Amino acid sequence: MFIQPDHTYRDIQEKSFQQWLDEMEQHEDLAVSGGVKLAREYVQHLKDEIKRQEESNQLKIDYMKKLKNGR
Repeated sequence: MFIQPDHTYRDIQEKSFQQWLDEMEQHEDLAVSGGVKLAREYVQHLKDEIKRQEESNQLKIDYMKKLKNGR
């Protein structure tokens, strides 16, 4: 039986982080409020990189299975 992983903690953490960024966007200091866009872009870059790494890893796993089974 396959059980879906529970991402509750990750979802709460993400929501909290986004809420904090929203608050920092309203900050009167330009360096703080200006850094929010950069932070959001960097987080998106990290998510994209994680997805790319997971896909690459799955490709390697599939290839190794084919080699092990003699194609």
